[in-house]
Amino acid sequence: MKLLVFGQSGQVARELARRMPAGIEAAFLGRDQADLADPKACAEAVQTHRADAVINAAAWTQVDKAEAEEQAATIVNGESPGAMARACAGKSVPFLHISTDYVFDGQGDQPFLPDHPTAPLNAYGRSKLAGEMAIRASGARHLILRTSWVVSAHGQNFVKTMLRLGAERDQLNVVADQIGGPTPAAAIADALYRAVIPLCDGADGGTHHLAGHPDTSWADFARAIMARARLRCAINDIPSSAYPTPAARPMNSRLDCSSLTRSFGIPRPDWRDGLADIVKELRA
Repeated sequence: MKLLVFGQSGQVARELARRMPAGIEAAFLGRDQADLADPKACAEAVQTHRADAVINAAAWTQVDKAEAEEQAATIVNGESPGAMARACAGKSVPFLHISTDYVFDGQGDQPFLPDHPTAPLNAYGRSKLAGEMAIRASGARHLILRTSWVVSAHGQNFVKTMLRLGAERDQLNVVADQIGGPTPAAAIADALYRAVIPLCDGADGGTHHLAGHPDTSWADFARAIMARARLRCAINDIPSSAYPTPAARPMNSRLDCSSLTRSFGIPRPDWRDGLADIVKELRA
């Protein structure tokens, strides 16, 4: 099987490259080969490459910056995935895309089902929702995989930030009233590989959720990071109001992942196992 992957240096793209199963080949496109700021170039990349399926593992991920540059974020997260999906529809190949819990408003304390009404709180969430809508309208057989709190040993993410600050400071203030599921990028890559074969064989795709379990707060996640790395940095709980950011964050990022298990046999990953692997890799 031959795959075309948009993305090269991001967390999920790097794990897709490292964890590629036997029997699968993939071409990974960086920004110099297909800039997501240019939807036409993205569509042309799909049209010119021979692939059995296309995965979009690239995105605008700077949540706060999107508040000031929403139009640019919407091109990258909305228009370009739509262009990719339409090109996939024209070639009758599946399109797999990563979305986010930020398409929801974060109200309540129950996990969001895939069909729950969307109501993003910020520009980043609106840009990702625009991508979802364009993909669904494209006519392509697709899988939209919403995830949350992505972490790995690569790029910029919460685990790496906590490890750096935890080695420098005796204590840190961390938000304790936002709840969600940290998700190892490796688990996302594995899920995409498990789903792509049945999709190529004609299975239904649709919109599903994948988030690590158990659900936790940022503060408790930070404590787990310090414990795993054997750092003596104390974590102080603070409310979101004490840490204002340009983009509002959802308080409830819990995701119901049961439909992914029913449809593809993919269980929720335990983020504690993923955290152990990440810390081990960074130490090595």
